[in-house]
Amino acid sequence: MAKGYWVSVYPAISDPEELTAYNELARPAVQAAGGRVLSRGGRRVVAHEAGITQRVVLVEFDSFEQAVAAYESEAYQKALVALPDGFERDFRIVEGIG
Repeated sequence: MAKGYWVSVYPAISDPEELTAYNELARPAVQAAGGRVLSRGGRRVVAHEAGITQRVVLVEFDSFEQAVAAYESEAYQKALVALPDGFERDFRIVEGIG
């Protein structure tokens, strides 16, 4: 069964402290759904094409379906409400290969 991944890229973060409430809710929601954070923040980034070097988060799940269910979970939906107004991110759920 192919794994599922959450891929989030944050094009700009004016104040990282504004993410505190979201992070405090999202972290346990992701863990409870079986997600494993593989990368968060991107301490070392080499940017190409669009040149975005800001925060990148990669979360792995045992299946694509599990990744979708985690996003749709009540716990994660509460975390989404905590994202600051005007906050921008590119969030995708993708299926791994085999």
